[in-house]
Amino acid sequence: MSTVVDALIGNVFAATRENRSGELADYIPELAAVAPDSFGICIATVDGYVYEVGDTRLPFTIQSISKPFTYALALADRGSAAVAEKIDVEPSGEPFNEISLDPRTERPRNPMINAGAITAASLVAGPDLDTRFERIRATYSRYAGRDLTFNRSVYESESRTGHRNRAIGHMLRSFDIITGDPDEAVDLYFRQCSIDVTCRDLSVMAATMANNGVNPVTRETVLEPALVERVLSVMSTCGMYDAAGKWVYEVGLPAKSGVGGGIIAVLPGQIGIAVYSPRLDEHGNSVRGVEACRALSAELELHFLHVTRAARSAIRASYSVVDSPSRMRRTPAERAALDDVGKRSRIYELHGDLLFAGAESAVREIGGVETELEVVVVDVRRVDDVGGIAGRMLDSLRDELTRRGCAVALVDPAGMLGYTHSDLSGTSGRVFADLEAALQWSEDTLLDRHCAALRQPAAIDVAQHPVLAGLRPEQLRRLTRDFDIRTFARDEQIIHRGDKACGLFLILSGRVSMRVADSGGAVYRIMTLSTGMTFGEMTMLLDLRFLNDVCADSEVTVAVLPADRYADMAATEPGLKLALLERLAAGAYEQLDVMLRSLLRP
Repeated sequence: MSTVVDALIGNVFAATRENRSGELADYIPELAAVAPDSFGICIATVDGYVYEVGDTRLPFTIQSISKPFTYALALADRGSAAVAEKIDVEPSGEPFNEISLDPRTERPRNPMINAGAITAASLVAGPDLDTRFERIRATYSRYAGRDLTFNRSVYESESRTGHRNRAIGHMLRSFDIITGDPDEAVDLYFRQCSIDVTCRDLSVMAATMANNGVNPVTRETVLEPALVERVLSVMSTCGMYDAAGKWVYEVGLPAKSGVGGGIIAVLPGQIGIAVYSPRLDEHGNSVRGVEACRALSAELELHFLHVTRAARSAIRASYSVVDSPSRMRRTPAERAALDDVGKRSRIYELHGDLLFAGAESAVREIGGVETELEVVVVDVRRVDDVGGIAGRMLDSLRDELTRRGCAVALVDPAGMLGYTHSDLSGTSGRVFADLEAALQWSEDTLLDRHCAALRQPAAIDVAQHPVLAGLRPEQLRRLTRDFDIRTFARDEQIIHRGDKACGLFLILSGRVSMRVADSGGAVYRIMTLSTGMTFGEMTMLLDLRFLNDVCADSEVTVAVLPADRYADMAATEPGLKLALLERLAAGAYEQLDVMLRSLLRP
């Protein structure tokens, strides 16, 4: 299903594609030969789903995006303390290829500039150059979730023209930052920069960092969480070179760029972003990549200082009306139909803060349900905050499900999504103040589609009431003349808690609810009864007071057998009393079944 996320990245792609400013990295001849207007955007989630648009499968060399991954490998090989003795972690404020060290520590200022990256490459363990490079290539492949290849043409081009990097290498050797052959360290750096990746590969590599070092596709642990924290920290402050401060201010994501045209960005715990476009700005960063990331961060509310309060799935529970029926008593035919088709409904309870990642995972799960699903309820009662993008994503989901012919409702008593408790615009569904009403609506929707011919009529007369079915004609005539017909308006209270037994009530039309209120005034619905149902029988038979209120949910017509007339009938016609009791007992059993099933609600 095409989602609002697909639409959003498509819009960012279309708007950013018009920007053709910037120049190719012509100081490496092979990089100057690429198609200058290639462009792709990928977003990979921490559960392995990838959104993509444009040239996302086009290979290009990783270049400086390799730096955080080699730095991570050096940390894993040598330990944080040993690496810190060789490489600082402070922003440089200088171009990435500056031939300089920190004047105080006499170390490279950070591992994201070339001096620090060449040092990090020299710290990768292995007996010889080929072994060390193979470890780097294999490690990058584990981040990407597939086998990455070496681009020899780009490597040879860099090697022929990389005199500045060789100068950096010899400077590092002169200060004993590199203790071995500096040319070998620089050559290893050229090789790591010449590994081919795609925009999709980079998004998965970024998502692996976002997922605490676990590849979201293969589920392999590539880097320990403690080291992920260190790498992302340096990416935050140094990953975009001398434009890092502006990047954090405007985009707010740990990131790394490369002169091959790629940029990766990481939102910890949520997503990895990759953009590919080879035209570069004066800092060596992709022009379109920076613009696209800025737009994505704003549209999707991704700034890392705007985070959810709970890092957990947005979906708290998911079930159907078979698993959790409403407290509405149904006829045997209706109950049989719901047992048959109830799985075509789905209720999703959401919780926590709904920003991009939480909404994305929820929308993807709900939108990916089976095509035969006919009713969806999204319950946001436990949601604490809804970001603008999350609201738009849920609106888009509702529209898409409606287009498929699926009825949609919200349970949103606080109006978190901006709707009142009434019909949504068009035919998109309903908004309810409580889950019970939404469950009843879900069941009614399915019954209207699959059980219309067998449903209880909206209105009946006394003689048609199911509780009187099976009585002999003379018994029916005798009993019905004792009933009084009464009508109640919507929201009128029919029975108050503590009232004396006042008779047997047969519902001829409308709906009533049995409710109780706690000491704080909160009202709870115990059961909903509709046409063909009864209430008052237990208090009448046992001469007890009512334990709950009974209120009219709509205009209601009832037939009432007063308690004194029942007593007269019981004394003079025991056979009629027995027949009535048998019918009432069957109804009471059905009512108990509904209550027990509702108590097992997830």
